[in-house]
Amino acid sequence: MGTVSIDQAKKALGSQLRTLRQRHGISARELAARAGWHESKCSKIENGKTMPSKDDIRLWARLCHAGDQADDLVSAAAGIKDMYVQWRDMELTGLRSAQNKVLPLWENATEFEAYSHSLIPGPLQTREYTHAALTAIRDRRSLVDDVDAAVDTRVRKQGLLHDSSRTFRILIEECVLRRRIGGPDTAVRQMARLVDISTLPNVVLGIIPESGDAVVRDRMWPVEDFWIFDRRTVNVELVAAYMTFSTDHEVRLYKQAFDELTELAVFGKAARSLIATALKDTAGE
Repeated sequence: MGTVSIDQAKKALGSQLRTLRQRHGISARELAARAGWHESKCSKIENGKTMPSKDDIRLWARLCHAGDQADDLVSAAAGIKDMYVQWRDMELTGLRSAQNKVLPLWENATEFEAYSHSLIPGPLQTREYTHAALTAIRDRRSLVDDVDAAVDTRVRKQGLLHDSSRTFRILIEECVLRRRIGGPDTAVRQMARLVDISTLPNVVLGIIPESGDAVVRDRMWPVEDFWIFDRRTVNVELVAAYMTFSTDHEVRLYKQAFDELTELAVFGKAARSLIATALKDTAGE
């Protein structure tokens, strides 16, 4: 989903630049010559094969006598680049810097919707669970050891759960409850925290049972973990990168997936029963 979306965005930007050129009545080869570029560069930009730099866009707009549109085009290009950020760039100075970069989005949002099939979502994690998860990431990516500082930053998100002006709707696959992050004691405390959070008035926690409607699930495409913020921005954490989607079409697709997954989930006492079963199984190990 992510790669397709980025390709479409690059093609859309290229189409806008092509329109400017055509309105000015010059060929791609002529524009390239005036700009001092290789003759194939314009074609690659217009077809979304090459991402133009900020200077490329401003020069293109000026040569097409459309300098007044340069700022909007540069902003559109910046948005495309921000859609896909490799973890190695976000975590260049450690895990804490990556946590800090996304914190403003969390603090400025009031409506949160999330789905997870891999881990307990960040704000619902105990400190021990977060520490174990981030330690695993540090080791796997050979990062600077600032796990304790990164945990402190992530824990700040948990305070949002107790802000009555914010609402949370979170869906978790039942298998997540049985996935061991940290030792048995960490798992027990994590399950207990989920039960406590499920009783908060501004939090709706749904668990999707492993024995759910197979027919409905078979009709759905594979869905990665994601967060929707104010139904305007979607964040997806992939193995190699951090994705951000913000166009109406992209957000609508994730919202549709969330609504379909909601139909498979159980809530309230039924959800707490699944958590209690997982807790009992963990305690008995």
